[in-house]
Amino acid sequence: MGPFAFRSWVEISLKQIAENFRAILQVVGPDVEVMPVVKADAYRHGAVEVSRALAAAGARWLAVSNVEEGAILRDRGITMRILVMADFLPAERAGLVEYNLTPVLHSLPDIAEWDRLSAGSNGEPRDYHLKIDSGMGRLGTRASAAEILEAVGAAKHARLEGLMTHFASSANYASTQTDEQLRTFETICSELARGGVHPPILHSSSSTPVAYGRRGAWQRMVRPGHAVYGYISQIAKGPAPPCLLEVRPALTWKTSVLTVKDLPAGALVGYGGIHRTTHPARIAVLAAGYADGIPHRLSNKGRVIAKGHWAPIIGAVSMDVTTIDITHCPPLEPGDAVTLLGSEGDISVDAQQMARVAGTISYSVLCGIHARVKRIYVDE
Repeated sequence: MGPFAFRSWVEISLKQIAENFRAILQVVGPDVEVMPVVKADAYRHGAVEVSRALAAAGARWLAVSNVEEGAILRDRGITMRILVMADFLPAERAGLVEYNLTPVLHSLPDIAEWDRLSAGSNGEPRDYHLKIDSGMGRLGTRASAAEILEAVGAAKHARLEGLMTHFASSANYASTQTDEQLRTFETICSELARGGVHPPILHSSSSTPVAYGRRGAWQRMVRPGHAVYGYISQIAKGPAPPCLLEVRPALTWKTSVLTVKDLPAGALVGYGGIHRTTHPARIAVLAAGYADGIPHRLSNKGRVIAKGHWAPIIGAVSMDVTTIDITHCPPLEPGDAVTLLGSEGDISVDAQQMARVAGTISYSVLCGIHARVKRIYVDE
């Protein structure tokens, strides 16, 4: 089969990902372990390739969401410690043992079940991390310290290696929620310590508490995701401290021009005719649409970079194509590349900027880039 043209593709710098990881190491210092999050195919940067680059840069842990993600990494030769943060589903628990993955458990019955699964491990206890719901109201146990002590003590084949929690509002310095969650978590940790339980790893911080220096929340490990890929959440509220971390996006997203045509004034463009030209216009139809990950809400209000100039999106973003106005751009031809995320000359657009226009978040923009968009690693 083939050859096939690249309709839409991302160019990923593994060198930049490694540099971002090293920047995080520099901020937190040698006493804090950095566990990069590579779930959702490393935020669509390619989990296998990114994990290899992070291993080469010195990472000793990775975090994924589910057993399948961890198994894929193992099958591709990734030998680092892998923490499965979300799933402990009955059908995949045996896979945790088979692929030597470390689960995060979310309830006290989970501890008993992991102990049962670990009973045949040649006398060596299998590690697990326990998540405390400190106030996010999502995954994690709300059991008392006494109840946790009883469950941990009853497990003879499983070892509590880590305690963790997850902050709901760490980017909002006008809210006291993060401080309240941290106090709740620290209280549980202290009460467990008084009961003789001292897990060697405590962790609660993702990218934002690292970037803005919530040192009390770093504990023994941090688990950055967004920052590894070059993004730091912008503080929306409150008196934020200075940012300590400088990272750069590692991904550029481009697509090809399918056709160029001239339209008269008054022409309707796209589904629903939601755009009408106000002057004679030259348009380009791009080989990417919402099936590739361009947010549909960029219809009639997003923009891309064409030959170093801004080109507005006109009409509705379709499933497979998007139309732009190139009247004021240098000439384009079919096959030319247009930048959806990235830089050309002095202008640039990143996932946070695209997200603001689309009314979403940058995580959604990155994770929304579809698998049919080709991945190219530019500095392997």
